[in-house]
This record gives sequence, structure tokens and C-alpha cells, in this order.
Amino acid sequence: MQEDDIILVDKPAGITSFGVVARVRRRLSEQLGKKAKVGHTGTLDPFATGLMIIVTGKKCKEAGAFSKLDKEYEATIQLGVKSSTGDPEGELTDVSSKMPSADEIETALAQFRGTISQVPPMFSAIKVNGQRAYKLARRGEEVIIPAREITIYKLEFIDYSYPDLRIRAHVSSGTYIRTLAEDIGQVLGTGAYCRELRRTKVGDSDVVDATPVAV
Repeated sequence: MQEDDIILVDKPAGITSFGVVARVRRRLSEQLGKKAKVGHTGTLDPFATGLMIIVTGKKCKEAGAFSKLDKEYEATIQLGVKSSTGDPEGELTDVSSKMPSADEIETALAQFRGTISQVPPMFSAIKVNGQRAYKLARRGEEVIIPAREITIYKLEFIDYSYPDLRIRAHVSSGTYIRTLAEDIGQVLGTGAYCRELRRTKVGDSDVVDATPVAV
């Protein structure tokens, strides 16, 4: 780890992206003997794990370019249940005991491949009228986020054992896997939320080359 560097980090669950940056900053500052400049190139939700690209020093100017890169994820979607936040941190509500077949799931996934319209979740870091959407949502205020065009280049299911559906997705920047999980549940008529999420790639960078960070 050094100044003016690009660092690949494997984020664990249970820590925020800002927490990861703080840990890297503290360690680098100790090495340099001065306060280090450290930033990230795209957040991961606290429950999510996987690749984060951290930039230091002069490399911080390149953060925006990294944030626009395509990404790959592996996720576990739990069917039959909805979450108020689309992830394990929200309030869970049973929706249906319907058990879709593998063929039904493949038919549902096919609807999301290609360029589609997606409405980002209320509990997200997107700014609405200058404030983070999740802060407004937590205060109980109405949050209206316009739909955006995204591209899902690849979407396949790795494994299916009801109620858990494991998928792999290669998506454009700005895609929310939490929303994708909910939309899949809606098409299947079961309800769903994203129970586990791991980012495996950002552009050409792979999580196998990343350094784990302790919680």
C-alpha cells in the first residue's frame, strides 16, 4: 500500500464502504507519517461483500472513471418474502408460498436481459433534491426517483433450491441488484429480496486479486 495507488479490496459483510475507506486511510497514514488522501470508486451496501477499488493520493482524480465501469455480481435471492429495503436489513414480510419451477425462473430472467428501465431503490445513496434518498426514506418522507436505463449483459442462475435462487449478473454501471431481485420476484408472483450479494468484478479488475479487510 502506497501513496498515489489503486488498491483492490475484498469488503466483508457488516461494514460500510466508508468504513473500508477509513481503515485504509488510517493504515496508509500510519505508513506515510501524515494524513493520507483516500477515496473509493463506488459503494457497496453494508450487507454486501466483494470488490471495492480504493484510490489514494493523485489517483483519487481517477475515481469517476472507475465508477462508470461495468460490474459483475453473484447474489442469493430469497423468494416468497419482501424486504422494506430490498435486503436483509429491512423489515421482512411473507408474500407467497408459491414454488416456481426452474423453467419459470429462466423465463422470468429472460425478461431482464438487455437494455431495460429500472427504478433505483428508495434506500440508496442517490441524491434527491440535494439529499441522499436513504436519509429521506428513513425519515418517512416521500422519495420519488425516476427510472433509468441500464443494461444487463448476462443474467443466469447458478443454483436454485427453493426459496433460494442464486444468480450471476454482468451489468452496466448504475444497476441495482436489490431492485433486480425485487423485480424478479414480482414477475414470478412470489415477492423476493436480495439476501446475499457479492461483487466479483469491476471492469477488468477481479476480486480474486483483492486484499481482504477485517471487520
